[in-house]
Amino acid sequence: MKENKFFGIAFVAVLLLSFIFVATQIPGAHSSPKDLPIGLVLEDEGNMGQTFVEMIQKNSQATKESPFKWAVLKNEQEMKEKLANQELYGAIYIPIDFSEKYASFQSPTPTSAMLKIYINQGKNANVATMVTQALSTMVEKMNDNVSAQLLAITKKNNIPLNANQARTYSTPIQSEIVNVHETGKLSNAPLSFFQPIWMSSLISAILLWFTGRNRKFNSVLEQLKFRGFQALIAMIIGLFGGYLLTWYSTWMLDYEFADFHHVALFLSLTCATFILLILAITTWIQFASLPIFVLLMFFGLPLLQIAPEMLPSFYADWIYPWLPFRFMFEGLKEILFFSGKLWSSAAVTLCWMAVVSILVLLLSVVKRSSYIEEDVSAEGLSSDMKEREV
Repeated sequence: MKENKFFGIAFVAVLLLSFIFVATQIPGAHSSPKDLPIGLVLEDEGNMGQTFVEMIQKNSQATKESPFKWAVLKNEQEMKEKLANQELYGAIYIPIDFSEKYASFQSPTPTSAMLKIYINQGKNANVATMVTQALSTMVEKMNDNVSAQLLAITKKNNIPLNANQARTYSTPIQSEIVNVHETGKLSNAPLSFFQPIWMSSLISAILLWFTGRNRKFNSVLEQLKFRGFQALIAMIIGLFGGYLLTWYSTWMLDYEFADFHHVALFLSLTCATFILLILAITTWIQFASLPIFVLLMFFGLPLLQIAPEMLPSFYADWIYPWLPFRFMFEGLKEILFFSGKLWSSAAVTLCWMAVVSILVLLLSVVKRSSYIEEDVSAEGLSSDMKEREV
């Protein structure tokens, strides 16, 4: 009859697993663009440039939940700096001659007013596509409005149009898409590294934990040495794993990196940090940590693919900031698409995580030594009782 219990376990397993895997899709199912930071630069000092900016802001205020949060910037240089610092998903740049070209519509040789739409591909490739479509559509609608107004004026005043004027009046405002910090073939690189690194770190940490699980120590110093040795091995495995994964990606995925060693060293730091983190927590709570780290992977992966501004408020405020592997994403994006520097704020955070994990691992000696003292006292008590019985 004991074997029959597996029939019930099968139903429970389906119940729990289906719930978990559906729950992991909540962020994606309820994600919507809201308050995505977009830059707005007006270098034109004429009336038309200011009117165009007011039209953009008015259109954004027309909806209850605008997908964009406009940041008015001083000049193009400030805009480029904020794009490089990953503060903006994109920007609209209105040049200094915007009003001048608009005024030429009244001349026999008019010229379309030009503006630029900057798209920050490296910040989030999926959002970049959405922002490109949204900003292009916005400019097209405004272009249609201006074109209709110009044609209405000419019709009302019976003004004849030459071929050049007719062509310009149909597209009075033109836009140029400028992709910055382009991702190229590496757009999926940060995501493709996540699962191999997390699973490798998880398995490595569990194996390291097994090496000391039932080990007997004669002193606290001996325990400290062993824990220190575990931390050292974790860092060596991390270095090996980081270079191996980077090489695998160039061999099997055809990735080409501007600086192979920067990517490999950062992945090594990430792998070592994850191993130390998992090892430290597992040393304290043992097998109870395994489902936590497995579920963390399933719940964390969808969150990393979505921009934080698009997440439901609960996930954006309470889940996303605490995901350890989001620093891997941020650091890789900095290396691959932005400054190319190995040492970034993400790398600093990973280093601190590693240091704290080592300290927690060493502090487990206190927990283990208390067990040893309890065992010794218990053995002493049992021996005393035996002597009395004799």
